[in-house]
Amino acid sequence: MIEKLINSNIDVATTIRSVFQLSYAVEAKLLNATNFPPLQRPLEDYKHCETSFYGFFKNKELAGVIEIHQDNDATYINSLVVSPKYFKLGIASQLLEFVFNTFKTKQFFVETGLQNEPATQLYTKFGFKEIKQWDTDHGVRKVKFECTREF
Repeated sequence: MIEKLINSNIDVATTIRSVFQLSYAVEAKLLNATNFPPLQRPLEDYKHCETSFYGFFKNKELAGVIEIHQDNDATYINSLVVSPKYFKLGIASQLLEFVFNTFKTKQFFVETGLQNEPATQLYTKFGFKEIKQWDTDHGVRKVKFECTREF
């Protein structure tokens, strides 16, 4: 089940952050990153940010989270994380489907580390095309994807 998360609630923000921490620890290893900024994101940032969070619940536990920013022209997937306990169950795919069915923009954007093969495979499976690569100042090569959809 997917539902909007009220991240301004400190308990909800804490739960969101814990899923992010677990998932990003795995991604940092995939990217061979020793200084990985997503792992340094403070709790207050989750609580006070203006993006929207949607959670996938499995057995009443928050198993995955997608963080969205939308403007008039596009939907930006700022983050998509799944707790390692729930890897390979299709949760990320269900969260992406939810976003495509909920946010009625023609363009969708997402970024990930170039060496994050599971994420790259997921996004390309959903029709995302690579539009840019660059090196970050913390030593990670990133890739940006775009997907155009008609609704």
